[in-house]
Amino acid sequence: MEVSVSILHVRNVPENLYDQIRRLAEQENRSISAQVIYLLERAVVQNPQAQQEILGNIRRRRTFNPEQAGAPGSLSLLREDRAR
Repeated sequence: MEVSVSILHVRNVPENLYDQIRRLAEQENRSISAQVIYLLERAVVQNPQAQQEILGNIRRRRTFNPEQAGAPGSLSLLREDRAR
């Protein structure tokens, strides 16, 4: 039986979170990658309510519009910078 795998790269992981994951991996004799997979599986696969919450958070972040939150958008910042 062939198992399909995907690669997931995560950027901007806060250092304290990374350190916690690293310590957990050491305690469980796992690599950091194996520990992250274990934690994701526990959070998403084994807990359907958490899965919906996580997916909802991802969707909200993906459609975040800084101008709606009162922050200037990149276009207005560029125009302001060019006007100087």
